Amino acid sequence: MSAAGFLLAVLPAASVLLLTVATRPRRTDTVAPLRLAVVRAALLTGAYAVLVVELLGALHALTRPAFVVAWLLFLLAAGTAAVLRQRQAAAQPQVAAPRPVPVGAAMTAGTGPATPAPVTDGGAHDVAPVQPDRVRANPLARAADAWRTAGRGERLLAGTIGGLLLVELLVALLAEPNNFDSQTYHLPKVEHWVAQGDLDFWPTAIHRQVTIPPGAEYLLLHLRLLTGGDALHNLVQWAAGIICLLAVARITAQLGGSRRAQLITAFVLASTPMVVLQATSTQTDLVCAAWVACAATLVLDGLHRRAGLGTLLGLGAATGLTAVTKTSGLIAVGPLLVLWGLAQLRLAVSGRTHAGTARPVGPVARTVGGSVLILLVAATVVGPFMARVTAEFGHPLGPPRLRESIPMERHDPQSILVNALRIGHTAFDTPLAPLRRAGAEAIINGAEAIGVDPQDREITFGREIFPEPAWYPDEDRVAFPIAGVLALIGAVVALTRPRRINPGLAGPLRAYAVVVLVAVLLHTSMIKWQPWGNRLILYALVLAIPLAGLWLDALFRRHATGGRGRRSVATMTAVAVLATSALAGVLSLSYGFPRRLVGDGSVFTTSDWDTRFLRRPQWTDEFRWAATAVRDSGAQRIGLVQQNDNWEYPWWLLLRHTDGRSPDLVALQSVLPERPPADPTSVDAIVCTGSQPACGKLVPAGWRLEFRGYVGYALPPGR
Repeated sequence: MSAAGFLLAVLPAASVLLLTVATRPRRTDTVAPLRLAVVRAALLTGAYAVLVVELLGALHALTRPAFVVAWLLFLLAAGTAAVLRQRQAAAQPQVAAPRPVPVGAAMTAGTGPATPAPVTDGGAHDVAPVQPDRVRANPLARAADAWRTAGRGERLLAGTIGGLLLVELLVALLAEPNNFDSQTYHLPKVEHWVAQGDLDFWPTAIHRQVTIPPGAEYLLLHLRLLTGGDALHNLVQWAAGIICLLAVARITAQLGGSRRAQLITAFVLASTPMVVLQATSTQTDLVCAAWVACAATLVLDGLHRRAGLGTLLGLGAATGLTAVTKTSGLIAVGPLLVLWGLAQLRLAVSGRTHAGTARPVGPVARTVGGSVLILLVAATVVGPFMARVTAEFGHPLGPPRLRESIPMERHDPQSILVNALRIGHTAFDTPLAPLRRAGAEAIINGAEAIGVDPQDREITFGREIFPEPAWYPDEDRVAFPIAGVLALIGAVVALTRPRRINPGLAGPLRAYAVVVLVAVLLHTSMIKWQPWGNRLILYALVLAIPLAGLWLDALFRRHATGGRGRRSVATMTAVAVLATSALAGVLSLSYGFPRRLVGDGSVFTTSDWDTRFLRRPQWTDEFRWAATAVRDSGAQRIGLVQQNDNWEYPWWLLLRHTDGRSPDLVALQSVLPERPPADPTSVDAIVCTGSQPACGKLVPAGWRLEFRGYVGYALPPGR
């Protein structure tokens, strides 16, 4: 990446920082205001990035100059807004915040529920003193004050989180994109957009290049055009991981969690192997989870006070970004919006805001209008893509093969139960093979006993066979038994005994736990089991993690006042669980696949090109061999022959022109009825992956066909 590309890549990051300043909430009672500002800035930037792609794509202007201009304008607007916000803040008199009410005191006094005070970014309910104005006005000073007042345990948690993030950043920068799905369709679709200059669909044998929602790839497109390559592509998911951590920590605070509870929540999520591995990847699940978490924290703000225009726009942006990134995330956003709507109606009917002031006539109509606005904003973000899909396939969810391959085709209670048990078995998998086998046998036998085939294609993806080991730290499959069990326990406690966690917020705690439970139940009744299903449910895990942090913190707090034996056993058990979680995260970062710090395939010892092929090292030389032959022939227009799950992205890299221009690659097969493939006689060369017989059928008579294992090429006479 050139120096100019690096400087241009700074534009989006600088815009987010300025927007964080510009969108800092004005209310002095806002929970974790800095984290809320980051959420707002991320949603604004994400929505802007998507709309820029849609607008420039409609104008056939997906070019580097156009994107540079778009980001300079956005940076100017963000900078202006930040300056105005700072001037406004300077003109307002500083009012000291009330001293927080200790949660521990409220829970042990035995005098009934107490409403805890808001949690600031640097304090806990039970330890943080009133901070002077200069500390509250300066985030760095506030962070320094929080570190000074933190205990050893809190510092250890924060240090571990920071260490994991920094090492993940290093891996993300050093490792070349090598995710399997990215080689097949995530990154090829970005290259097609760059080559075409627009978002029109193209003939392809890989339907996922055009049918799967492209929200995360839109973000990659910005980096691709600004930098000229894929060196920073992994940073999109890394940034999404940070948003997830900040959002779940704020959710914990909104549900009454102390600073320690917030740190425990962030720690458990940061050390979850799936999060650790995806944070250095060009996969899309962490991006989806980030938008879902943003929606959740905005929804919780609406439980106690009427939503303003900014919150409505934010909820609309979060909903739209989730839909345009991964439609499965709407399984969680839907219940969240229902909770928000019910809370707003309750506030409207009672005629009182969080502060207790009377509202004017028509608050119900305002709630309905706000709900419509949320849907309109969401439709603005995801609508253009859905319109293209509908025009192409006659259905907003794409062709029948997509609608039938992933969603459940049976919805009887027995099938849903079996599907849920299989998803749970894969999610909670451990290296203990006997435990895995025993659990799988129990599920299979139980399924047969109630008349359900555990391998039924109507509840099982493709030709996959249950069970499938998922304990190994692989970015697409790795299980999350520790985080999952903690989240499950936290959800059960929040549902059945929320007062044990926080008596003052029992209602919101139970409501949030219900939303998490509904999301999980909907997922298991709508999405078929598949070996890599753990990453598909990552959004639900992120949503549930705050309940784990709240429960663990309540455990520490409750047993701190118990007998010595009881206290030591509970504390040691909880500490052991957190230590095991940290170990799992460190091992995943060190030995995870396909990007690791040590061992074979280390980012420090493996070449750039070999890193790209760690999933299939035997293909490395084959792709190079075919691409070299095609380049040496002087071919300009090159035909592609491939199957639905083949790697296309290496061709875009190997056949790129020396001046950086995209190669002229056209598909000789197409699964899109309205997009016929190119005529094989219209190309100068053909490159093939997968099946040699399928390639041979498309090679014109008299051409020379060469094949090595997985890769082949064909050239006409005289080339």
